[in-house]
Amino acid sequence: MRTHGTLIKWDDERGFGFVRSAHGDTEIFVHIAAFPHDGVRPRLGELISFDLEKDAEGRPRAVRVMRPGRAPTTPARRAAADARSGSAFGRVLAVLLVIGIGAYAYSLLAPRFADTSTPTPSAATAPTSSAPATVPAAAAASGQHFQCDGRTHCAQMTSCEEATYFLRNCPGVQMDGNHDGVPCERQWCH
Repeated sequence: MRTHGTLIKWDDERGFGFVRSAHGDTEIFVHIAAFPHDGVRPRLGELISFDLEKDAEGRPRAVRVMRPGRAPTTPARRAAADARSGSAFGRVLAVLLVIGIGAYAYSLLAPRFADTSTPTPSAATAPTSSAPATVPAAAAASGQHFQCDGRTHCAQMTSCEEATYFLRNCPGVQMDGNHDGVPCERQWCH
């Protein structure tokens, strides 16, 4: 049964006090948990509305306290507000969890489905140009096959023909210091 009263005693340290009912002179126990969780502390002389219940020993106690002029904050409303505020966070957390699980599964499964039928070129043999490497006529006539593979200096060559091929067909080589079109003049092409 809902009734009204005035808070006549309050112990803030212990979190309880007593209310005097508007219908009588009896003091009714009230605990801090019965007040709305709105951040407003109970004050002496405050008018409140409350429901009466009996405790385990049959004594009256005030529960579900409301303050006049304020909207009631019932547990259902509070739970709905908490659910709305937590639902966005929960959704973001769920999306991040799904992405994490997907990335982990991909890292485990990707190597199993990789195409192992064609060997991948290593860094030393990977072509540095997207242009196809062609064999010069002199190299083709001698039966040698050269390919751009990232080598750029004379010390990395094995013949004058190879150095000439690299100078003509491969980007970024540094084998013609005087820019006369003859590579590796000190080592291979005298």
